[in-house]
Amino acid sequence: MLVYVINNDGQPLMPTRRCGKIRRLLKDKKARIVRRCPFTIQLCYTAETNTQPVTLGVDAGSEHIGLSAATDKKVLYEADVELRNDIVEKLSTRREQRRTRRNRKTRYRPARFDNRKVPEGWLAPSVQHKVDTHLRVIEDVHKILPISEVIVETASFDIQKIKNPGIEGEGYQQGEQLGFWNTREYVLWRDGHTCQCCKGKSKDPILNVHHIESRKTGGDAPNNLITLCETCHKGYHAGTVKLPEFIHRGMSFKDAAFMGIMRWTLYDRLKETYPNVKMTYGYITKNIRIENHLPKEHYIDARCISGHPSAEPLGYVFCLKKVRCHNRQLHKMNFNKGGYRKANQAPYLVKGFALFDKVRAKGKEWYINGRRLKGGFVLKTMQGEALEITPSKIRRLCSQHGYITERRAVSSPYLMAGVPTANI
Repeated sequence: MLVYVINNDGQPLMPTRRCGKIRRLLKDKKARIVRRCPFTIQLCYTAETNTQPVTLGVDAGSEHIGLSAATDKKVLYEADVELRNDIVEKLSTRREQRRTRRNRKTRYRPARFDNRKVPEGWLAPSVQHKVDTHLRVIEDVHKILPISEVIVETASFDIQKIKNPGIEGEGYQQGEQLGFWNTREYVLWRDGHTCQCCKGKSKDPILNVHHIESRKTGGDAPNNLITLCETCHKGYHAGTVKLPEFIHRGMSFKDAAFMGIMRWTLYDRLKETYPNVKMTYGYITKNIRIENHLPKEHYIDARCISGHPSAEPLGYVFCLKKVRCHNRQLHKMNFNKGGYRKANQAPYLVKGFALFDKVRAKGKEWYINGRRLKGGFVLKTMQGEALEITPSKIRRLCSQHGYITERRAVSSPYLMAGVPTANI
């Protein structure tokens, strides 16, 4: 296992596998532990700062980030970071609560929009959060390794081309809703003014436009809307009518839209922070991966992006999952008897433990997933294994810093791809 080393002035040095020397330094108090996963120490004395060129490849994405730092011969760090995708839903819930609270507790006030201005460079909170997470994980790698170059892969998607492969020229200016007053009128015309559930058997002349996914998360895009008669619409929400299996949400372009929005923002922010930043593209990464017979993984794509696909792998990868640091909702949504609203926030520390702290219990490492003031704790692993145990039987290893981190062993990428070792 590699041990990452930081100088006494905070500058990263080259990592080492000499675990015996690390133990002696810690025992003699010539070094101290800075981080547990990945295991990082800081020297308490001045040391030489001889380093090698290390390239960091970043496979940017909307759900996962791949990271790989490598030299010409060896991989020094690889990680797969899972991003949060619940920001939109939580903001929508928060907006609903705010609006209902205003309706209950304040008099009517006319809308005032002249005093609102979107600052330059503003991004939606869900997009801004993911851009910040990209920058944060790249910064964390710079803290433990002497990165000399950053190469990031960005992607742009032609959403109109995905919808209609034959589109060209003026077709980009003439969308599917051209000539219609609003989305509802287009959806009714698209469905032939016929209920898509009963096909007119109910004889109900009133037609409604139904959201296949919740409006809160699915939006008002035409591929999320379908025509239903009022009888089927009310029956569906009452639970007496079931929609046919062929009715489902059309292709979602959230990920493609996110990549198109964030690509230049991320690249520009990186160039402002680090001196040597380059950009590459997905087709180049794919070609390098196929030529080297490597499987499709985010961290392996990042290794190809770094320009060192044949570097000796570590044999393990760090899996990170971004978690919420604090719950800002004060009360539960539902009222208790007597109109009482139950508090939704727990104390930061319960029995000396915080949420998502890393602990050891029964010979394994877990993360605190649930805490009870009177009772046991719920521990989980990243694979979903759960354990309920009393706080007295667990030992705290380290606190959470916004991420759940785990080191997972992986087999040789060549063996995973089914390539005989003799042909390498």
